[in-house]
Amino acid sequence: MARIFGTDGVRGEANGVLTAPLALDLSVAAARVLADRGEFAGHRPLAVVGRDTRISGQFLENAVVAGLASAGVDVLLLGVLPTPGVAFLTDSLGADLGVVISASHNAMPDNGIKFLARGGVKLDDAAEQVIEARLGEEWQPPTGADVGRVTPYATAVPEYVDHLVATTKPLTGLRVVLDCANGAASQAGPLALTAAGATVIATHDQPDGLNINDGCGSTHLGPLQAAVLEHGADAGFALDGDADRCLAVDAAGDVVDGDQILAVLALGLRDAGRLAQDTVVATVMSNLGFVRAMREAGIEPRQTKVGDRYVLEEMNASGYSLGGEQSGHVIMSDYATTGDGILTALHVLERMVVTGRTLADLASVVTRFPQVLLNVPGVDKSRASTDEVLLASVAEEEARLGDTGRVLLRPSGTEPLVRVMVEAATERDAQETAERLAAVVRDRLSLA
Repeated sequence: MARIFGTDGVRGEANGVLTAPLALDLSVAAARVLADRGEFAGHRPLAVVGRDTRISGQFLENAVVAGLASAGVDVLLLGVLPTPGVAFLTDSLGADLGVVISASHNAMPDNGIKFLARGGVKLDDAAEQVIEARLGEEWQPPTGADVGRVTPYATAVPEYVDHLVATTKPLTGLRVVLDCANGAASQAGPLALTAAGATVIATHDQPDGLNINDGCGSTHLGPLQAAVLEHGADAGFALDGDADRCLAVDAAGDVVDGDQILAVLALGLRDAGRLAQDTVVATVMSNLGFVRAMREAGIEPRQTKVGDRYVLEEMNASGYSLGGEQSGHVIMSDYATTGDGILTALHVLERMVVTGRTLADLASVVTRFPQVLLNVPGVDKSRASTDEVLLASVAEEEARLGDTGRVLLRPSGTEPLVRVMVEAATERDAQETAERLAAVVRDRLSLA
């Protein structure tokens, strides 16, 4: 059987790939694996379960809860809550397990399930592999008083909001548009920014179970740009469906991407003496302009493979306090164990208040290099790192660009394609270099 866990849990079309029986089996297997590892020793196990606004989240939530309770785990139902909110409550309530039912930025037909260990951190790859191996395994379920209890937890949103607001200074005087993506932060997001003192215009905050991420949120910034201009806002922020990522728009309607947000926060933490080891963690997809800006500011950028999981692993391994991705996943480890879009927005706004500068001015520390990304399908991606002719072509292009650009070949994790990314001093140089390399990839690695 092909592995069902990806880089962010199990995800796929709800009731297609991700069915109620699979959700039940996953939660049973997760509970049994954690029990065998001694996670529940000496006490009744406790899990918290939260979800985003997808209509399919209702039946999947019931399946997950049924599986956990049948395995003897007590369950607190958090209801609709952002992924970072579930992570926070997993930790603050001392739960042994957190479960998030969400497909993040994916379109509505999809849904997903991800597990959090004690402390609100993602389960490691080894644990996921063991869970997967034990799906459908024969077992002896508890009976009588040993089955789990299921209890609604009514204060999940206010407790999470209080936590967020406690991390920041007052934001009085700022006018902000918040695009909630009709997702999990539709209630918590506006509440948190308002409680922090900002004047908030909330958009796409009326989820109906079907409209999550639909033409809105961090994957569709046009509506946010228009709303910022219409309302004369100081800034705008767009969340995704589970609110673990955030992108921004300045007062002129220009996009502020994850690299720029990360730079703004890194400089703020450095100035406050709270940027651990004067280092920020990013991925290999971060723009060269971000890397240069950080080095010029005396901050060391550490780069990992693409994926917030790898950013977090590097942060945890070395004790770094800030990391993130160009896509808007930002992890502030002083306050959160995962990316948190609402937290990110609050701290960008705080930086505006503390400095008295506009978002455009703060973001201008990063001069983005033109970046071109081409997908080359129908190729043997496994040979991208070994084909001598291709490697020689990459070396030739890198030599030509010198320190004014860079080249990255990245095999897809799920498809037979290779992504060719090029940054250069001009859009034309980036496009022409990418096209030349894409032609070599196509010629050397074609499956035809």
